[in-house]
Formats: sequence, structure tokens, C-alpha cells
Amino acid sequence: MKTKKPDIDIDDLIISYLSGSLNEEDLARLQRWALESEAHRDYVRNSLEIGFSASVAGSNKDFNADKAFASFLQRTDLRHSRQRRIILSWRNAYRTAAVIALVLMTGIGYYQGKHAVIDYFADIVLEAPLGTQTKLGLPDGSVVWLNSGSKLTYSQGFGMNNRRLLLEGEGYFEVVHNKEMPFEVQTKELILRVLGTKFNFKNYADDKEVVVSLMEGKVVLRNELKNMPEICLQPNEQAILNKQTGEMQTSKTVVTHINCWKDNNLFFDEELLEDIAKKLMRSYDVQIEVADSLRGRRFYGDFIIGKNSIEEVLTTIAATGRVHYAYKEGKYILY
Repeated sequence: MKTKKPDIDIDDLIISYLSGSLNEEDLARLQRWALESEAHRDYVRNSLEIGFSASVAGSNKDFNADKAFASFLQRTDLRHSRQRRIILSWRNAYRTAAVIALVLMTGIGYYQGKHAVIDYFADIVLEAPLGTQTKLGLPDGSVVWLNSGSKLTYSQGFGMNNRRLLLEGEGYFEVVHNKEMPFEVQTKELILRVLGTKFNFKNYADDKEVVVSLMEGKVVLRNELKNMPEICLQPNEQAILNKQTGEMQTSKTVVTHINCWKDNNLFFDEELLEDIAKKLMRSYDVQIEVADSLRGRRFYGDFIIGKNSIEEVLTTIAATGRVHYAYKEGKYILY
């Protein structure tokens, strides 16, 4: 039996859901409508199959429409909250909406070639603004903490037929085990693949190195800068990739303090002053300039963001007698 075409308002809600812009109230409204009858369920299920097909194209896994529909019913607000900023790639989102709207207007039954929307699918971008650390739950049940100034990007099909995401900055991951679907963190320099584990991944754009530290489980690393065999890390090991040379080295390490930032702690273990300044700028959302004469000097320190102000941190560093600081024209100057 042919499914009755719903009100255009329902189509608008479906389009907003697929482009990631549906608010909590309208999401609940669409969910209630989908549960009113089998026909409504099929309509929404088929619409999701069209929208999420972009994440299936090029994959060796089949799209699971039933799983996508179940995920839809369990979703809450798709938009940003006080602890999470979700920023869509709006150029792609509008194109996605246009394609899906055309399909809905012409009827689900006439749609053929579901991969046709591959180039129009919108990504979800999660950000931790400067001065904040953000804890996020991913669709597959994994948890990630994003450090200040970091960004995570993944497809709305994440957890259905793949678990690939892009990271800019630093994140600590607790990955749910799934032997059928590896979890991948991708950057242009390094790709990390796991089944289930806990690890810290640091790769800010202005960093000279990519640093991966493993707490539990096992991760496989592929160097994208140099043709070399994949490297497998074990717990309490760390890999450091030099972005300039492409060389990657592994070593045993104490991982206790590596991810302490997720609890608003700052720990410096004989770190270069210029690197400390970068961390302070991200953590406190301030500007710091380090004099050339101080570059190469190392310091040790342990601070708590929210308890220790930026002035207290700088005063402690200055107490060594080797550094002075002043606040001029909107920035801190270390000399």
C-alpha cells in the first residue's frame, strides 16, 4: 500500500533533522509523529535511509536503516548546549536539505540510487572554545574530552557503519569496544585505529609534534607523512611524530599526568616556556608573548584552572627569579 504523503511541515522537520539543526521541541514532535502509525514509521525510516546513505558510499558495510531509526528515537537536542557547541558545515547542510527536500516532495517510492546524495551530506563539528574543556558523548557510546581550542568532526552516520572522526587540537578518548567497527581518529599527519581503549591524542595546528599516549588497550598508528610500517602502541607507551621530518618514535612513559587537563589541571614537567605559554593561552583564553631570550628555558609546575588565576600561574613562574612579566596592550609579556 502506498504511504500517504505527510504534511509539508513534517518534511521540514525531517530535513532539519538530517541537517542537524532540529531543536529539542521539534525533535520530540517528529518522534511522536513517527510513532503514531506504521506508515509514519516507514516514512521517517526511509527518509533517514536517504539522508544517511552518504556515510555508506565507499564503505564495505551495509547501511542499517533500522539502527538509524532507533538512534533517531533515542536522540535529544541536536543543537548546542552550554557544555557543547555543535557547528554544522552549513554550505553542505543547505545542499543536503535541498536534495532531501526534492526527494520528499517527489515521493520516497520514486527515489532510486540512494548514493546520489553522497556529496551533499553535512558533518557535525564539536568545539571546545578557548578557556574551556568539554566532555562529549559520541553516538556509539564512546566518550571524549576536548581540550581548549580543539575541534572534532564526524558524519551524522557515525556509529552506524563507521566510527571515523577528524581531530584538531587535543582529545582524551574512552572508546567503546566494537570488533566489527574500528574507531579511527584521522589527521593529515597520523591516523589512529582502535577497537576499544583509552588514549590521549594531541595535535594542535601550531604544535611541532603529534603526540599519542596510551592508557589502556591497544592502538595502531599509520604515519601519513612517511611510508613506514604501522606502529602498535601498548599501555603506558607514547608515540611522537615530528611534523617536519615525518619521523615517529615510541617510548615508555608515565601517563598519569598526560590527561589531567580534562579535570582542569595544568601539569608542566620541565617543559619549554614557549610551550607552557601556548597551553596557558588556550586554557585561560589570553595572549602571551615570550621574549626570545627566554626561549629554551624549562619549568616545572602544577596548577588548577579555576582555582589558580593566570596571574597566579605567571607569578609562580616568575618566582624562579629567571622570568618577569607585565601586562601591556591586552597581552602578557614574559621577559
